[in-house]
Amino acid sequence: MSLRRRGRSRREGAKASIDMNSLIDLTFLLLVVFIVTLPTLEQSVHIVLPVGKTDTQKNDKKQKTLTVSIDKLGKLFLGEEPVTQDVLRGRIAKAIAEDPETNVLIRGDVGAEYGDVYGIVKIAKDCDVKHLGLVSKER
Repeated sequence: MSLRRRGRSRREGAKASIDMNSLIDLTFLLLVVFIVTLPTLEQSVHIVLPVGKTDTQKNDKKQKTLTVSIDKLGKLFLGEEPVTQDVLRGRIAKAIAEDPETNVLIRGDVGAEYGDVYGIVKIAKDCDVKHLGLVSKER
């Protein structure tokens, strides 16, 4: 019987197969890497936004936008750069002087103090910001 098997396999030739285990491992590794790095690409300042229903407004022309973030400890960020209130006031005033239609968006953490968020609104009002918005998550 063993002679029959040997003879038959010689006539059929060698059978090629691909080991899929390493390909599956590589696929899961890439998936994990993308899952881990994707949240950091969105915003590097970790803030838990409040949830609320908002109206969407379409803007046809491109306007300059400044994003001010405040974390639960009261630290201010302009974009991703930590700033003080005085530096924030100067940068907003400079941006408004260059383009009066500049948008200012405030991203406040759920745990941020009301007074800290109001302080940013007051700075924007003092700099004559026409377009001010509070960022939240949709329900």
